[in-house]
Amino acid sequence: MTGEQAETIALKALAWLAAEDDLLPVFMGSTGVAQSDLAERAAEPEFLVSVLDFLTMDDRWVVAFCDRQGLPYETPLQAKMALPGGAQTHWT
Repeated sequence: MTGEQAETIALKALAWLAAEDDLLPVFMGSTGVAQSDLAERAAEPEFLVSVLDFLTMDDRWVVAFCDRQGLPYETPLQAKMALPGGAQTHWT
């Protein structure tokens, strides 16, 4: 997956989160971002990684997002790993 594809998927995930009235406040609370800052921060790869990090915390969210977008369920994690700073850390 290219960085451009990963950014597109992360932006779609952000749009999906923004449309989820129950989930958006949880995302904003966990990241500390204000709703007024969402559009500006969407241009930052590090923020896009945080969007995908949040999304992949719960399988139900991944399934709902991917079903809505017609994507395979592994796509959000692949996109996260393709963005700068999104690689998984292995401690062993």
